[in-house]
Amino acid sequence: MSLTAALVALAVAVLAALAAHGWWTTRRARRRAPALRAPRAEVARTEPSLDGLPGEPAAESRGDTLASDDGPLTEPMLDDAGAPRRIAATLRRAPALDALIDALVPLALEAPLTGEQLLAHLPATRRAGAKPFAIEGLDAETGAWEPPQPGRRYRELQAGVQLANRSGPLNEIEYSEFVQRVQGFADAVGAATDFPDMLDVVARARELDTFASPRDAQLALTLRSDAVAWSVGFLQQCAGRQGFVAGPLPGRWVLPADDDGAPAVLTLVFDAQAALAEDPAKAAVREFQLCLDVPQTPAAAEPFGAWHRLARKLADDMAASVVDDYGEPITVHAFAAIGKELDQLYAQLEARGLPAGSPAARRLFSG
Repeated sequence: MSLTAALVALAVAVLAALAAHGWWTTRRARRRAPALRAPRAEVARTEPSLDGLPGEPAAESRGDTLASDDGPLTEPMLDDAGAPRRIAATLRRAPALDALIDALVPLALEAPLTGEQLLAHLPATRRAGAKPFAIEGLDAETGAWEPPQPGRRYRELQAGVQLANRSGPLNEIEYSEFVQRVQGFADAVGAATDFPDMLDVVARARELDTFASPRDAQLALTLRSDAVAWSVGFLQQCAGRQGFVAGPLPGRWVLPADDDGAPAVLTLVFDAQAALAEDPAKAAVREFQLCLDVPQTPAAAEPFGAWHRLARKLADDMAASVVDDYGEPITVHAFAAIGKELDQLYAQLEARGLPAGSPAARRLFSG
């Protein structure tokens, strides 16, 4: 390469570096600058082990459980006098952000925006890696934080990403992905962002995971036939008498909670292939598991008592033994010891502000 060509290449590289630095400086300034104008309105887009007891080592991955909350959504209507009013509608909504388990990011607006404007620019996905995130607006009329909805006006916004769940703590890559998605949304709606420092957020995530992992009690026992195998039809008949209903997956029956939308109190699990058999009377099973996801149900509902009682009742009705993973019988004394440990676990969750069965606990102890 000639000297002239080398100098030209060097000049081009220097100019490219200066251009990139200028773009980055401008972008950082724009993130913290107040919004200069509200965006134009857009068309809204619709879019049997006793595992995890306190004191046991934390597992690297803590399983998968899905949880969600139902709450009233409202929409604008007209009363008899023609004035706007709101009525409740039974629609599924995302759980509210919570500073206990979310890293929150304020999104400052210069002027209120409509729900339609926000919905048009929400990210296509609400996950950063294995962690869910959400964007909420402060309703200009009610003063309540909620997911953006049509027909509302919002004077403030905030975003939040969950610090930990059963996949582990939020890591640097997940936080960076969250920042990228939220910044794109903020740029589109003219909001100024103020992201917390990555190292601080990741440190909080690890501390929360250190607390949660040893308290993620998911209990399971096995009921094993003492004689002949059961037909799937007989198993379902016995389970149905105790209040179990068919779950969303083959081979899973659930004991519903009293509250609509709450996670199941107990899950009965048996061979999925047998459950898919064309003739349930001919498909045979010799054992099934009865499972309790402790953090998902309030202690006041006494899920542990139901787990113990229904295990004994089903064992009597079906001529089965209640055993652990090693095939050893689970005695009344063993149940009592587990119950005492769970009392301590409930107290620890309560002291942290994350009582079992609360929306934040259900989110923390989920997939």
